[in-house]
Amino acid sequence: MLKTGKLDSDLLKKLVFDKITYRSDDVKVRPGIGEDCAVVDFEKYDCVMSTDPITAAVNDIGRLSIHITCNDIASNGVQPLGIMLAVMLPEGTTEDDVEHIMGQAAETAGRLGVEVIGGHTEITPAVNQPVIVSTAIGKTLAGHSQSGDDMVPGDYIMISKSIGLEGSGIIACDHEKKLMDVLTEEELARAKSFLDMVSVVPEGVVAGKVGTHGMHDITEGGVMGAVWEMCQISHKGARVWSDEIPVEPETEKICDFFHIDPTRLISSGAMVIVTPKAKKEEMLAAMDAAGIKCTIIGQVEEESFGVMDSSGDCLTEIEPPYADEIYKVVGK
Repeated sequence: MLKTGKLDSDLLKKLVFDKITYRSDDVKVRPGIGEDCAVVDFEKYDCVMSTDPITAAVNDIGRLSIHITCNDIASNGVQPLGIMLAVMLPEGTTEDDVEHIMGQAAETAGRLGVEVIGGHTEITPAVNQPVIVSTAIGKTLAGHSQSGDDMVPGDYIMISKSIGLEGSGIIACDHEKKLMDVLTEEELARAKSFLDMVSVVPEGVVAGKVGTHGMHDITEGGVMGAVWEMCQISHKGARVWSDEIPVEPETEKICDFFHIDPTRLISSGAMVIVTPKAKKEEMLAAMDAAGIKCTIIGQVEEESFGVMDSSGDCLTEIEPPYADEIYKVVGK
């Protein structure tokens, strides 16, 4: 029996990637560990595409379905322009439920300047809670998409905002009663508001203009999983200063209460930005000018160094991403 959550990297390669045999000359970027977007050659332009499901959230599934794939497009330094939604809803769903979900999705897409250009909606006994699979697309001039392949030793590893925003926001919305004895009314409201911060489109576009050696929005597997995946793409190592990773106080309290690790918690709203050493100050200044908190949390190393957590005087190997910490909480 496979564990809840996305397939681990070895199984993904063996059961999925290795089964794909046909290759088109028009495809520039193909599936890979940590590679969230496909890039297709449209002559003058590159078409950037990404698809992802929302399965863990219930109350905010409409807006999160927009953010999750638009964030992937932004991780290539590209502004998303369109999105398609496949919406599967359980028996017992009402018209009000559909209106709520799609109202969220439409409002969120509108704020991002992204058009909902198609999809599918159905009621099905195959699911016991709403599931949405979203596919976002963007375009950029040929060759302008950012890639983790460009990472080199000495690059700075930065993240925008704070980790755990999506995970703690979902938990605060779906487990409000349990958290009333842990968080004050104000803290609970703020934790819920984290779901208003899960877009990384602004920082992705800003960082893309400065120039990066790759970006990765932090989804399942948390920040440690995201760094590990980027190192697989680039065949590089990394030194992460986990003591420098920003965590909001509400996220810390929620994680402590549920005994989960914030560095392994789904964290849409934070972007890993690998910045060339020569562009460190320019990147920090650009983020500051855009009003986006940006923190240096490590540096790229040679592959032989490994992917290591360098907190204090200790070096600890960072393991591949496994089932996200949120699955220890959702459904309970």
